[in-house]
Amino acid sequence: MAIARDLLIGGKDVPATSGRTAEDLDPYTGEVYATVAAAGPEDVRRAVDAADAAFEEWAALAPFARRAIFFKAADLLEGRGEQVAEIMAREAGGTRPWALFNVMLAANILREAAAAITAPRGEVLSSQQQGALGLAVREPLGVVAAFAPWNAPVILGVRAVAAPLAAGNTVVVKPSEDAPIACGLLVADVFREAGLPDGVLNVVTNDRADAAEIAEALVSDPRVRAVNFTGSTGVGRIIGELSARHLKPAVLELGGKNAVIVLDDADVDYAVDAVTFSVFMNAGQICMSGDRILVHESLAEEFAQKFTAKVSTLQSGDPNDPHTVVGPLVSASAAERIAALVKDAVAKGATVLTGGGQPEGAVHPATVLTNVPKDADLYYTESFGPLCVLETFAADDTAVEIANDTDNGLTCGIITENATHGLAVARRIRTGIVHINDQSVADEPQAPFGGVKASGYGRFGGRWGIEAFSNTRWLTIATQQAHYPF
Repeated sequence: MAIARDLLIGGKDVPATSGRTAEDLDPYTGEVYATVAAAGPEDVRRAVDAADAAFEEWAALAPFARRAIFFKAADLLEGRGEQVAEIMAREAGGTRPWALFNVMLAANILREAAAAITAPRGEVLSSQQQGALGLAVREPLGVVAAFAPWNAPVILGVRAVAAPLAAGNTVVVKPSEDAPIACGLLVADVFREAGLPDGVLNVVTNDRADAAEIAEALVSDPRVRAVNFTGSTGVGRIIGELSARHLKPAVLELGGKNAVIVLDDADVDYAVDAVTFSVFMNAGQICMSGDRILVHESLAEEFAQKFTAKVSTLQSGDPNDPHTVVGPLVSASAAERIAALVKDAVAKGATVLTGGGQPEGAVHPATVLTNVPKDADLYYTESFGPLCVLETFAADDTAVEIANDTDNGLTCGIITENATHGLAVARRIRTGIVHINDQSVADEPQAPFGGVKASGYGRFGGRWGIEAFSNTRWLTIATQQAHYPF
């Protein structure tokens, strides 16, 4: 029997005003896993009402009391690993290792946010006035609209709300239609159990057909003072334009077209392992996944042979099978999209080194292409699936040029045994993140996470997250009476 969940507004589980619901499908079986309330604009207003009413008291709560809630939520989430594995497999096709990684990193995001709550915030300023004291003080903004995606649902569901809440804001989150429980309701359940006051975090789920209407109702509400969006570049542009129209700051973490560069001084066996993880973890459905693998020509033959041999052994299919590495994509249409990218590239001259073929439902095998021409759709399009392109280069300049030949700029991996060499190349890569002697998929909660160009703007992590969702006020204290000219 399918799970049924309501909206969370003001600390209470409530149905949509219209009584409508939406189906949450298992991508592997196609069965209905859950039904969730399908909110309308009137429900968005109810959620913002609750968040606005809760703001003043939450912002005034002692930092140590707020911090205690975050630490408790982290511990509670860490104890829900098996529950998360079940939900992520059924909602988004996630394998158990991926689910447990989500739990671990999300719990640490909560702990890092907890630490940021009581970290020093603000500055003492010098003043041109005799005997005056100037202060730059960080203060919460108010209600934050958050959008949480499905692909790393617990990590990104937590990240959608952690920094805004830690800064003293209240939040209304709209989770993805593809994983409304894992990236929205589950996170709220944990916070509620940890003692978060009613109305501080509200969850509005919706039918896919209503997504644009719900997003506009949420962002345009005058009581919403900032926007936090993680998702595709296409939707991010819409959210960014909508936020700008209403003069609201936004943090946008969008898509990537990430390169992993294997320099001539790399350990080939290590490079093969690193690249395989980068490309195929979570079936390539990570914004940091390696799309383009650039290998120095002196290592190209050995790397290609070992890499394709390893990739060809990766088991795809049932996410509940412990031997599965490449689980189903989020939907059958997502798998068809990958197949279409492969077909188009091959028709224009690309070569399939391993994989390819037609998907089975939402399952597409791990696939590696080479000789993909610039006029192929895949050359500039983020694959967001178990698919990568192998290219060779003769000089560092060429590798840098290829890596930067994209509108995106999220992350990059540079595999080398020479850190000085790696750093020299990294300084020329136009991305928000570069990992030297590591692959592109790496995230730590205390680090500034975010991209440049079409990969978005703003940063998550540590103090950067707090700064993104708070405002700087200038306060002065005159310690002696001033003299005025009239």
